[in-house]
Amino acid sequence: MEERQYCSASGAPIALRRRQHSASCRELAVRCPRLQLRSLSAVTSAVWLAAYGLFALSENSMVLSAAIFITLVGLIIYLHFVKVDQESLLVIGSLGIQVTSSYASGKESTTFIEMSQVKDVVINEAIHMQKVIYYLCILLQDPGDPQGISEVVPLFQSSKPRLDCLIELYKSCQEILEQGRTDPQVE
Repeated sequence: MEERQYCSASGAPIALRRRQHSASCRELAVRCPRLQLRSLSAVTSAVWLAAYGLFALSENSMVLSAAIFITLVGLIIYLHFVKVDQESLLVIGSLGIQVTSSYASGKESTTFIEMSQVKDVVINEAIHMQKVIYYLCILLQDPGDPQGISEVVPLFQSSKPRLDCLIELYKSCQEILEQGRTDPQVE
């Protein structure tokens, strides 16, 4: 297992972990920074302070209760549906590609793409808010047209690694995909 430190597109530190399970199976995981207690405390304090200010003006205790309730519900929604701790890619040359997102709450979301559907893995670029961003994506083969592409599946959308990290991810994926293209498939 090999781990390297990189930066995300926003400049936050991320870690790329590569694990070789066999010659045709590799796991690539990008770990995002964990939720900081300092930032969580700052947001919670700001909401509760604003609620206390409204309480002092209106003398209605429902304002405080609502602020506490909204803060707790918001935190649960953020941890369960938004904050991703790790995104991983398991590339198995003969089977397919498994994409997993692990959330801060412990929830995991997994998608599997069969290798027969994968046309290629590429680094794509997009323009976003006056800046060029790069992202890794899987091109899915169009069943009706062998030369066509039916869908583009973006990877690592939460961690948003920079180009240097994406190149490492791309090379690792291409090594496994090339083995599958050169080795004859046994049916």
